[in-house]
Amino acid sequence: MNQSPNRSLAISANQRNTRLQLCLLALVIVALAISLPVAAQDIQVPQPSPGLMPNPTAGKVLFEKNCASCHGAKLQGSDKGPPMLSKIYEPSHHGDAAFQLAVKSGSRAHHWQFGDMPPVPGLTPDDVAQITAYVRLEQRKAGIR
Repeated sequence: MNQSPNRSLAISANQRNTRLQLCLLALVIVALAISLPVAAQDIQVPQPSPGLMPNPTAGKVLFEKNCASCHGAKLQGSDKGPPMLSKIYEPSHHGDAAFQLAVKSGSRAHHWQFGDMPPVPGLTPDDVAQITAYVRLEQRKAGIR
C-alpha cells in the first residue's frame, strides 16, 4: 500500500508536466497565428500611377506579349499556367492587387499544379493595371464577376 500513493503522486506530476507542455505549445501556436496578419501587412503592393485609366485594349497587347505563353492567348491556360477565365481569379477571390504582387514577386502554386509563377521582369505597375483591365473585361464577358 505504501507504493500506491507514490505512484499516484508520480502520475499526477507527469500529468501536470504534460498539461503544462500542451498549454505552452497552444500558447506558442496562438502567438504565431496572431503574428501572421501583422507580417502580411508589411507587404508593399505596387501601385499604378495616380489618375491612370487602365485600358483593356492596351492590356491585351501587354498580355499577349508577357502572359499568353503561360496563361494562353485567349486566357484559357496552357500546359505552363492556369486559365485566367476561371472563377478562381474572379475579383472577389483574387483582387487586382494579387496581379500586381504576382508580377512583382511571383506566386506560389496554390490552386493549380503548374508550379510556382516566377516574377515577370520589365512590367511596371501601370502595365499590370492595363493587363488586369483586359483580364477583368474578358472575365465579365465569360460571366465571371
